[in-house]
Amino acid sequence: MTSLRILAVAALAALVAACSPGKKEVTPPAGQVTIRFATDWKAQAEHGGFYEALASGEYAKRGLNVEIIQGGPGVNVPQLLASGAVDAGMGSNSFIALNLAQEGVPVKAVAAMMQKDPQVLIAHPDQGINSIADLKGHPILLSDASVTAFWVWLKSKYGFSDDQIRKYTFNSAPFLADKKVAQQGYVTSEPYTLEKEAGLKPQVFLLADNGYPSYATMILVPDSLIAKNPAAVRAFVEASAKGWHDYLYGDPKPADALIRKDNPEMSQDLLDQAREKMRTYGIIDGGDAKEKGIGVMTDARWAEFANMAISQGVYPKTLDVKKAYTLEFTTPSVK
Repeated sequence: MTSLRILAVAALAALVAACSPGKKEVTPPAGQVTIRFATDWKAQAEHGGFYEALASGEYAKRGLNVEIIQGGPGVNVPQLLASGAVDAGMGSNSFIALNLAQEGVPVKAVAAMMQKDPQVLIAHPDQGINSIADLKGHPILLSDASVTAFWVWLKSKYGFSDDQIRKYTFNSAPFLADKKVAQQGYVTSEPYTLEKEAGLKPQVFLLADNGYPSYATMILVPDSLIAKNPAAVRAFVEASAKGWHDYLYGDPKPADALIRKDNPEMSQDLLDQAREKMRTYGIIDGGDAKEKGIGVMTDARWAEFANMAISQGVYPKTLDVKKAYTLEFTTPSVK
């Protein structure tokens, strides 16, 4: 189903200039490899492990000079990678890596820092909604990106229909105004802000805990860098995994300081509760990461996701799933 694809290579060249921060020529410290890493949104706790690795020197000690390029509504990470404007980037969900593979863009996922996608559906309490299945027929506020991502899985598993979709503009006012309406969110963000700002303790359903197989916060790297400097790619993955472990279980203050410097609108209480949610739900170190380490991916998980998407017509049956990722760089050394 072509309309469901997020990325169209034919549009890349025209769009890159509009969203690219421009690749600056940077002279790294002697002996270090420069990696400009683009995130998928403004700095937040959901990026904390990367900021921790930067602040604590984990990248530097492995010979890397890393610059984190903050994302936002005008930044498209796949386009930046396809154009060579950045050296690595963050993949929000598994659709992104498969889109790149389907369109023949030589970029691969080399690690998944989030074993569970933090996407949730949020509903009002006392409405008889006790599971995702109960939301069938209810209006749901969704962003355009979500319609071409996890909505595909919701339709496949629960029989949801497109007439339930309402436009979500990252403003919860329509949700608060109508108790029958549900909305999308991150388990680490919207439930907390709704409770804090509106005094509402909503029903929260984590898609991953209901079978949604997408990875999140993946590290995407061009094939050219993998071929040219696989040691640098491995070093970036290992340092990021260590950063995530330390952000969750060590001292997060250095990372939080960098996050709030990049994104002054971010509050400390939002960072603190998000970190606690990531620990509680096993977002980073749950699933396969319990035994195989932070960042791990598996062929079985990728096949499960691809089969779901193919069954819904998102991709053709001929899709070569293994062009979307490589297991070469995931490491079991950090848990």
